Amino acid sequence: MARDSASGQAGLPPYFNIDPDAALADLDPPTDTGGFARIAESCARGRADLASRGLDEQGQKQLRRFSTWEICRYLIPVAQAHFRRVLRQNPDLPQGMSETEGGAKWFTLDEVLRLRAFFGAQGSKAKNYLPYRPKGLPAKIVAVANFKGGVGKTSTAAHLAMSAALDGYKVLVIDLDSQGSMTSIFGGRVEDEWQTAFPLLARHYGEHLRAENQLRVSRGEPPQPLDEALETALGMTARDVIRPTHWPNIDLIGAQLNLYWAEFQIPVWRMQARGWKLWDALTDRLAADGVLDDYDLVFVDTPPALGYLTINGLAAADILLVPFGASFLEFDSTGRFFDMLHSTFASIEEGENTAARALGRPGIAFEWDAVRAVITRYDGAQQGELAALIQAYMGRTLSPHRQDFTALIGQAGEQVNGIYEADYRDFNRETYARGRETFDATYAAFKRLLLGIWRRDELAAREEAAMQGA
Repeated sequence: MARDSASGQAGLPPYFNIDPDAALADLDPPTDTGGFARIAESCARGRADLASRGLDEQGQKQLRRFSTWEICRYLIPVAQAHFRRVLRQNPDLPQGMSETEGGAKWFTLDEVLRLRAFFGAQGSKAKNYLPYRPKGLPAKIVAVANFKGGVGKTSTAAHLAMSAALDGYKVLVIDLDSQGSMTSIFGGRVEDEWQTAFPLLARHYGEHLRAENQLRVSRGEPPQPLDEALETALGMTARDVIRPTHWPNIDLIGAQLNLYWAEFQIPVWRMQARGWKLWDALTDRLAADGVLDDYDLVFVDTPPALGYLTINGLAAADILLVPFGASFLEFDSTGRFFDMLHSTFASIEEGENTAARALGRPGIAFEWDAVRAVITRYDGAQQGELAALIQAYMGRTLSPHRQDFTALIGQAGEQVNGIYEADYRDFNRETYARGRETFDATYAAFKRLLLGIWRRDELAAREEAAMQGA
């Protein structure tokens, strides 16, 4: 009889000399369907336990306060002495709170936003106290997508949303991934699909079907019935599913497992109404419900697959960000993702434009203000050569900034927090600075892209207004 590896010859790999009887003794009974439910229940208990560690006594997530040092270094570009002097001279402004007598002052983000507005109105015009935002233009929608999981998609989207909020922008986050990771990061509680983006897609289809039915009746044909779900959706707007978060200037349309049902329902609707432009559903509803006027930025976290929900997120986007790691497999997968994007949207354009030409109508053409790939979880010591090679092939499509992996990311993740939610006093100062630095640089690269796009739009709108006035 073969000996178990534990008693085998020294120096052999661990897969030699495994005793089948010993392996059998370690084996669990076979798993039936109910076993998945038991595993899921155990995970749910663990998830609730981990998530609860970041909640207050009322079971709500609370955003930490920010110190005077932190505010002056990262949020409002003023010297600490001047900051304190302004507070003394303006007692109506938020004065913060001290954790110890005579200790440093700490402020809520809502108070920081009020202070930033004051400095923006009263401070030096040479400093950018308030973020650039052209008046009269709608919010920019940013989709973060890749069909390969584990590339840092949700983490990148969440930290960009938090960075923008700290910068003073008003942000909406839309979670289209039924796994709901983004929803968990922002403390969202979503009971069913009626608290997700699903009602917006259903309403868009319901409105199309209702218009089609009017045409059917005018032709003497029987209308198609609207089921109870569509009738319910027709009475809902985006504001019915938008929820506040523990960030004063970040709102959320959350996700949960039932949202995945949309991947099966949307093609059924499409088969029943071939004229329904399913890819416009999210865009049209956000615009119709005034969401794009209420926010500065909308971040859409998409599922790790090119399904109908992802297509809606991508079609709605002005800016597309594609995160991936600096490895051959992730580079290969990302290239195939772009290939699938081309096939999918070219197919939609071809089908729609063939019909449009036959009817003498204008066709459609998808366009994005900018598309950028972003290297995440970067290790310069190990991946520098490959990253440079990828940059050479992708050119300007690949952001020159590479997002380093730091210990801060993992430590913050253990507390179900983004790194901007972590108190710097809980970390080694060098670890915090390095982690903050790489994500600040990621946001800086994104903001440069955003401001260039907004400026281009602003100048185009100004030129159009001048031509109309001529």
